[in-house]
Amino acid sequence: MAGRELRRVAVLGAGTMGHGIAQVAAMKGFEVSMVDVSEEILARGLERIRWSLGKFAERGVIKAEDVEKVLARIRTSTSLEEGVADADVVIEAVYEDPDVKKDVLRRADRLAARAALLATNTSSIPINELASVLSRPERFLGMHFFNPPQLMELVEIIVGSQTKDEARDTAFALAKRLGKTPVLVRRDTPGFVVNRVIVRMFEAVSHLVEKGLYTVEQVDSAMIYRLGFPMGAFELADYVGIDVLHGIMRVISERDPTFRLVQTVAEKVKRGELGVKTQRGFYQYSGKIYERPKISPEPGSVVDLALLVAPALNEAAKLVEQGVASREDVETALRLGLNLPKSVFDYLSELGGQRIVEALRQYEKELGPGYTPSTTLLEGAKAQPLRGEFSEIMVRREPPLAWVILNRPQRLNAITLKMLEELESAITELERDSSTRVIALRGAGDRAFSAGADIATFAGLFAGEEDKASKAREISEKFYRVAQVIESCSKPVVAVIDGYALGGGLELALACDVRIASDRSELGLPEINLGMIPGGGGTQRLPRLVGLARAAEMILTGERIRADEAYRIGLVNSVISKEGFEEGALELLKRLAEKPPLALRAAKIALRASQETHIRDGLTLEKLLFGELFNTQDLVEGVSAFLAKRKPEFKGK
Repeated sequence: MAGRELRRVAVLGAGTMGHGIAQVAAMKGFEVSMVDVSEEILARGLERIRWSLGKFAERGVIKAEDVEKVLARIRTSTSLEEGVADADVVIEAVYEDPDVKKDVLRRADRLAARAALLATNTSSIPINELASVLSRPERFLGMHFFNPPQLMELVEIIVGSQTKDEARDTAFALAKRLGKTPVLVRRDTPGFVVNRVIVRMFEAVSHLVEKGLYTVEQVDSAMIYRLGFPMGAFELADYVGIDVLHGIMRVISERDPTFRLVQTVAEKVKRGELGVKTQRGFYQYSGKIYERPKISPEPGSVVDLALLVAPALNEAAKLVEQGVASREDVETALRLGLNLPKSVFDYLSELGGQRIVEALRQYEKELGPGYTPSTTLLEGAKAQPLRGEFSEIMVRREPPLAWVILNRPQRLNAITLKMLEELESAITELERDSSTRVIALRGAGDRAFSAGADIATFAGLFAGEEDKASKAREISEKFYRVAQVIESCSKPVVAVIDGYALGGGLELALACDVRIASDRSELGLPEINLGMIPGGGGTQRLPRLVGLARAAEMILTGERIRADEAYRIGLVNSVISKEGFEEGALELLKRLAEKPPLALRAAKIALRASQETHIRDGLTLEKLLFGELFNTQDLVEGVSAFLAKRKPEFKGK
């Protein structure tokens, strides 16, 4: 493939995207074969190309005499074998259905033997999923053009786990020859960059409308006149096609449970209200070309802008943190894909990090973990002093360390809903505190880290409740949120266990990065003895640490184990004698605080991925994070200190 000249492009599909891609390639001098299942569809595709070329000629983009020259470079065929036989590049652009695409790609893979590159124009379907049917996945990747391809500059290039660098480079070179701006999606994820952000934003603003907080027009008015978006969210849905949006949302939500289908969208599809093309969607249309709804500035004046921006901003930040794409590529993709007037990240400083995080917390409570604030946004929120009104925890800052202390010693630091809320708030605020590098979680008094949930307090919550199961699930969700805040914290969180760590107390410790215990400590999940099971993540996190068999024994018997046994099975990282426990714990915390913050954060992300993703994806993420660290000042400092035989001073830059 290296150095091979690309001259012939086969486009599979003559529909909305296919004929546009074929036109772009022909305009740039490629010989194009456009393939579809019927002569009628192909003729319609050619008619659209001729119409588009005529418009370009009217505007002086091309010369009038060039229209026929471009058309002469396009040949059509209903035979896939004939269409791809001599192609250097094959771009599949059929209907956005995984089964349909797999069928076409499987046949094209076999028939296009000489093609250097086989690409799919999918807008949302993971590349690895489509590659599963191919015999040569190393030459396969995604080239997601945006509608209309003749006008939109952006192309997302998505590599799969088996895509060779040579294929990626070929796709980049091709995109540039087509006059496009390519961005690299380095980690395969449903929806990629632009559509993932659009869907997250749209499901959030739809929620605001569905619960009656704002109207469709209020949302769109605020986005257009106050945020500077070229279109409002609902106007964009009408333009794209509500059925198309519904299909994208379905693809993403079926593969990522943090996304959901929007009921309003499903209902409109059912009624055939698909937007501009049916003259009715979220707005009504008369059928004129390029018609836009009349949206005035006044309705948007009452809208909280943070509620509109926060979901998109958060999703964009997560894409960078998870290694899906670089920040520069995310910014470029959203600017070109959505025609934004500025970088999406600029809205963080304009609206204020604290307000953005507050908006996300509101969504998180109502819609779930898909809205949990990213590390980037938590760091971007303006640093403020920790609140002084904590009643069930204490926070003590001793830079570079911070101590979060469960403060109900008279009840063995038993956990209440209020304690969980205070923990979430404190850890979130400490993550924003630049002077804190390591967070230590421990219990007050000399008897327990935490003996678990306060049974009496929780039992009182069920008094008079008819649906006790629903109430119990709400309590579990609060545990999950706190655990997620601990796990996603960019700074190491260490559980310092002295005494009992039982039930919910142990579940909090399981969410921490490191667990150290005094030799007198006892750990267990005794919920089975009360007729329950662990409800704060114990059934999931414990097996990942100690293995299924040992976890099953602990959970099914409800028996406690001592610290030395916990160390033997890998539940705690170290055991220190009670006499030297304070000094030993402090020594470990200080060692961690001396490490480079950016590398610690990257290590946490990679380690968590090892438990949540396929090893290939984990290795890809590790490689990307490894590479990113080479752009940091901390790496320069670390290498310089090593060569100079001195102690490094990492700044987190």
